[in-house]
Amino acid sequence: MAGRINDEDVKAVRDAVPIDAVVSEYLQLRNAGGGNLKGLCPFHDEKSPSFQVSPSKGLFHCFGCQEGGDTLTFVMKVDHLSFSEAVERLAAQAGITLRYEEGGYNPSHQRGERIRLVEAHKTAAVWYAEQLATSPEAETGRLFLAERGFDQAAAVHFGVGYSPQGWDHLTRYLRGQGFTDKELLLSGLSQEGRRGPIDRFRGRLMWPIRDIGGEVVGFGARKLYEADNGPKYLNTPDTAIYKKSQVLYGIDLAKQHIAKASRAVVVEGYTDVMACHLAGVTTAIATCGTAFGGDHIKILRRLLMDNGSARVIFTFDGDAAGQKAALRAFEDDQKFAAETYIAIAPDGMDPCELRLAKGDEAVTDLVEPRTPLFEFALRQIVARYDLDTPAGRAAALDEAAPIVARIKNSGAQHEVAVQLAGMLGILDTQFVVKRVAQLARWAREKGGGGRGAGGPARGPQQPSYDNGAARPAVSGPALNLRNAVFATERELLKLALQRPELVSPAFDAYGIDEFTAEPYAAVRQTIMEAGGAEYGAQDPQEYLVRVREAAADDGVRAMVTELAVEAIMRRTVDENYAGEQLVTVRRRAVDRRIHEIQITLTRLGSGGDPAQLTSVQNELWVLQQYGQALREQGPAAL
Repeated sequence: MAGRINDEDVKAVRDAVPIDAVVSEYLQLRNAGGGNLKGLCPFHDEKSPSFQVSPSKGLFHCFGCQEGGDTLTFVMKVDHLSFSEAVERLAAQAGITLRYEEGGYNPSHQRGERIRLVEAHKTAAVWYAEQLATSPEAETGRLFLAERGFDQAAAVHFGVGYSPQGWDHLTRYLRGQGFTDKELLLSGLSQEGRRGPIDRFRGRLMWPIRDIGGEVVGFGARKLYEADNGPKYLNTPDTAIYKKSQVLYGIDLAKQHIAKASRAVVVEGYTDVMACHLAGVTTAIATCGTAFGGDHIKILRRLLMDNGSARVIFTFDGDAAGQKAALRAFEDDQKFAAETYIAIAPDGMDPCELRLAKGDEAVTDLVEPRTPLFEFALRQIVARYDLDTPAGRAAALDEAAPIVARIKNSGAQHEVAVQLAGMLGILDTQFVVKRVAQLARWAREKGGGGRGAGGPARGPQQPSYDNGAARPAVSGPALNLRNAVFATERELLKLALQRPELVSPAFDAYGIDEFTAEPYAAVRQTIMEAGGAEYGAQDPQEYLVRVREAAADDGVRAMVTELAVEAIMRRTVDENYAGEQLVTVRRRAVDRRIHEIQITLTRLGSGGDPAQLTSVQNELWVLQQYGQALREQGPAAL
């Protein structure tokens, strides 16, 4: 078994890799104010960005699904890694050598399975690329690329390689690098032969497929020889690190360009991606042996941020298969907030062929949006019917109207319905509009009348605290921020976590019972167990790590993360503002205690024990004087 990673090394990894740099590998982040960043959550579907990152604290929190944590937590959740695997991945990124407390320095057999599979692919990618560059046998592959306009520099840029025709060249090489037969079979690089593992890919041109973080997780292999009886393209089978429906070829190279331009170009093949990028269309990506679907949309939506100007352009061959692919893409069109378009090259050429025939400029011209995808889909449907007859027009309307009814934006739906009437040659435009609206209403009613994917979404800084099912289980009352007591307690805890120097040392003298909401009392307890705000003022970064580790359960830990990331309500956060929150929470606690004592005095009455009565009256007088001082002197009375 793997030894436990040294605590100092874990801390070094946390400190070395900024959380915003890691998260930016997976989604686009924008300024959220107060030093925070925001983006679309990678852990649930949402229309408005409620996922926030605090670079200064090294934490993230989603106010929609309540996921949160530090850099290691993010990597664990987004890539489904164990804690040790996440540490190992980030350590490799930062160049940190890890120490294991039960077994010395990071031996390969101690590495997590996923890390080992990624390393096997990385090693294979380098080896394949070397074969393409130097092997005489790979001349066929080099010629294939040259005929399509790709030189050696292009091959290097995209990491293209070559797999030799022998049975086990790669398998033997990887064994020599310390990988076991089990790891080679699990990775999909090898497959079981009659006498043990053999290479899965033989005599093929190899494209490394990288995830959005840039790790090689699979390969696409193109047949080069007539004697090869396999398919034209052979992809890595689904493995622990590769799911073809969840990867996009070229996303590692295109992600920053997609986020910056708010535009993505979806092409059909690896060479099309290469042609587009070399022609200057650096937002091009492709699926890997599967149709464009829901999981691919999730990847793009996180980069496009669903802003109104975002565009997704699909390029498909002009043949029947390309048109069918376009219609499949339209099936998922409404999952985008972005506008979707289709671009079909003249003479049915793909981008690679177009670049070869007409140059780079022709490729850049191709992907300038021409036809909205919905219009293309409707025209394909309408073209199948005889519109010269009433029966043909009615049949075309029957098939096309439900598609228009799926458009969620009512204004756009009305406009497209009018366009459909024109396509069909139906003069009574309102008849078509009403038909579409009726189908849309029936669909909503069939769905239960609740908010669908297109319904109103909550903003990023408007968490709903009265929905117990939406957040981790933390016992206590519903935290309605309209309750001024809860709001002030929350604000003071945010200050204690985010700006401990402003509330220390006064905050550390506050009792747990001064926080009336049970979840907030639990956070107060956790801060105390982690060394208090005074410790936070001395070492802010380590302080938050200690507070999260001191949490009694995941619910309290999630609340800590949420409060550490959520923006403080005042734009100018200074000692005066912190003092106001300290005084308000303390004054309310004093007032509650005064009320309790007054009830006790009423109960004791005139016939009670004189000594006890005197004691209670003295306490009441002291508290009343203290309360008066707080009202008059503010923080100076604390």
